[in-house]
Amino acid sequence: MLIYWVWFTQLSGITSAQKLALLQHFHDPEEIYHIQGNIPGATEEVLEALENKDLTDARKILNDCAHKGIGILTLRDESYPVKLRNTYDPPLVLYVKGTLPQWETVPVIGIVGTREASSYGLHTAQRFGAQIAACGALVVSGGASGIDTKAMEGALDAGHLVVGVLGCGVDVVYPASNRRLFARVAEKGCLISEYPPRTKGAPWHFPRRNRIISGMSDGLLVIEAPQKSGALITAKLAMEQGRDVYVVPGNVDVDTCAGSNALLQDRAVAALSGWDVVKEYEALYPGKVMKNTLPTSIEKEPLKVAQDVSVPAISHLFDGINQKKAIDKDEKSTYSVLDSAVPALSEAEQAVLARVPRQPSLVDEVIAQVDLPAGVVRSILTKLSLKGLTVNHPGGRISRK
Repeated sequence: MLIYWVWFTQLSGITSAQKLALLQHFHDPEEIYHIQGNIPGATEEVLEALENKDLTDARKILNDCAHKGIGILTLRDESYPVKLRNTYDPPLVLYVKGTLPQWETVPVIGIVGTREASSYGLHTAQRFGAQIAACGALVVSGGASGIDTKAMEGALDAGHLVVGVLGCGVDVVYPASNRRLFARVAEKGCLISEYPPRTKGAPWHFPRRNRIISGMSDGLLVIEAPQKSGALITAKLAMEQGRDVYVVPGNVDVDTCAGSNALLQDRAVAALSGWDVVKEYEALYPGKVMKNTLPTSIEKEPLKVAQDVSVPAISHLFDGINQKKAIDKDEKSTYSVLDSAVPALSEAEQAVLARVPRQPSLVDEVIAQVDLPAGVVRSILTKLSLKGLTVNHPGGRISRK
């Protein structure tokens, strides 16, 4: 019964790991609730915590869910996301407001980034959210202001389902500015949280939320993140969980792009369009994904700058690029800092590019062939990727265009 699942999740004095261990030995929390006496291998703290048989709080939570139309998924339910269940720390229950998608039938792509995004980041998040959805993938994000919000709006505006993973109860609007967005998500997808109704957002909730975003996703896309960012925590979690991590390259002289650009030196794959992300899952989901153009409704306002107006544009970032075309792009094209002209290369860049094969190869193999420090070669490879001369592939591989 659900009441025992809720009781078990709310039980204090037992860690998440200990609760999962108990579920490996017992059928469900109801069986755990009715246990009498000792449990082999259990610590005194666990046994003491299990003596609390009070179901009052669990009943209140269930009543809240019933009155507010909130569903509950347990770890053992068939509708629970399989990828998330198979992580090392899955939530025991998920509270759901809205309609659950069919998790296993299409690629699930998490999108994260900074709350303090530049105009470039906001525009790009909305565009990529729309493109990824239009190509057949399910967009998952955290519902925070900035990148999360724009990515979710882009997918919704493209007419597709969206999943919002919250660090508060699904009946709580945080941030308050996203009231309309959350209502749209609940109508055209669902809001999900491991926290029961009425739970307010707290700083320690969001790192916990991040593991759900990455855990239920096939791949994670990072759009504009500074060096110290929750988005980078999510990316690291995704790598630990064996997920693919993609990054939209940003201006190398803008602080809010420093963290996400650094991920390109740590096994992340550069993505210049939503299709760059979704195409990696064609074989896993045959017939479910396809290259699709960006809906015209997302392109009403062409981007004029690649960062906030308060941040000066740097014209010398890429040698040989026509300055007038480095930022401004035709309204119908996917944003890129690259012009059609081949950028000039330094001697070191030419030497590294010469060692990059046409077929995808490990980055470490390229580094081994160049008489330069590994860190320097990785930095040059990132620049070559930004200049459109190389392509990053999952699994730490690279090829020449």
